[in-house]
Amino acid sequence: MVYSNELKTAFADVPAKLITEAGAVSKEVAAALAEGIRKKCRSTFGVGITGIAGPAGGSPEKPVGLVFHAVATETGTEVVERNFFGDRQRVRWFASQQALDMVRRKLL
Repeated sequence: MVYSNELKTAFADVPAKLITEAGAVSKEVAAALAEGIRKKCRSTFGVGITGIAGPAGGSPEKPVGLVFHAVATETGTEVVERNFFGDRQRVRWFASQQALDMVRRKLL
């Protein structure tokens, strides 16, 4: 997992300007993470997850539990927005399972 904005840029080629303009927790950054890591690794799929797992860090616009998931393929990128409830561990668990389910569905 990559938490810092600098590492998102270094590892997945997410433009720093995109993070500044859209926010680190946004559908745009989730898509850029998925697309960037797919290209960098030359893989079939790329997965990007960005969110606010808590316990702090939320706001009225972006509450704790807000997560954006993205799966990139050569034919496009799908982004899903979800709001999970619970503590940090639970939010992270549900976020990981949502991402795995998105990949599973692409394989069907």
